[in-house]
Amino acid sequence: MSLAWRVVLINSAVLLVASLVLALSPATVSSPIHPRELLVLLVGAVAAMCISVVLVQRAFAPLRRLTRLMHTIDPLAPGARLEAERATGEVQELAEAFNDMLTRLEYERRESARRAVRAQEEERRRVARELHDELGQSLTGVLLQIDHAIRAPGEGDLERAREGARRSLDDVRRIARDLRPDTLVELGLPSALNALATRFTRQCGVAVDRHLDADVPKLGQDVEVAVYRVAQEALTNVARHAGARHVTLELSHDSGNITLTVDDDGRGVPAYLGAEARGITGMRERALLVHGGLRIGRSPQEGTRVRLVVPAP
Repeated sequence: MSLAWRVVLINSAVLLVASLVLALSPATVSSPIHPRELLVLLVGAVAAMCISVVLVQRAFAPLRRLTRLMHTIDPLAPGARLEAERATGEVQELAEAFNDMLTRLEYERRESARRAVRAQEEERRRVARELHDELGQSLTGVLLQIDHAIRAPGEGDLERAREGARRSLDDVRRIARDLRPDTLVELGLPSALNALATRFTRQCGVAVDRHLDADVPKLGQDVEVAVYRVAQEALTNVARHAGARHVTLELSHDSGNITLTVDDDGRGVPAYLGAEARGITGMRERALLVHGGLRIGRSPQEGTRVRLVVPAP
């Protein structure tokens, strides 16, 4: 029997018993009512309510026990589950739903941690590869040029070594900028997005039409980093998978939200989603961390639209 029906039957039984007691007892009610008769009615009503409260509390006792069990669950100790003893009906269903929720949360936490570790390791491999292949070769060339200049000084040797050192310094700055964009800290989000679009056009040859609202209010550091990284990932996916010739990057705000929109005229959503599932998952997680929402759909140019909406401060 469901909990709702049990409560209805308890109240109905109490009301029926109270009515029978009133009908079968010698008590009478006159008009106008006598004070003693009014006192008897009040005592009977209070007694009926007390009995109803006791019976309803007994009916809800399994729910209270289940609530106490829920408070004992530690999210940092996976594997614990509720065991609702002698529970029936809605209580058992609630316990099963809570256990299913714990299973999903533990799975999502493991997957999030696995993705975070994988992303961290991939970033470390990328930085190590750039340091070894680009910076290492540049510095090796500088060292050879200096050695040659020491052994057999010639015209232009030191100048070439200086140019090699300057290129190495540019590589160091570029790697540091990719890890933590200086413009985001020094000049703000619109300037950082503008610099990101400029580098994207220079590296990929894809034109970026920019509509960046310079009056966007100052956001928190976590929010600005999330918006920047979503834009960076969206442009990276455009370069890798969209085959687009034109991209529109827009940053706007209204009274309640900050909106980032990246449109392209490439192959469209299916190719975009199928090729970069982990990147999209990372964008969704970043949006979730700043209480925002990410939507991926078709752009007006028949390509892909990535839209991030986060609450304005």
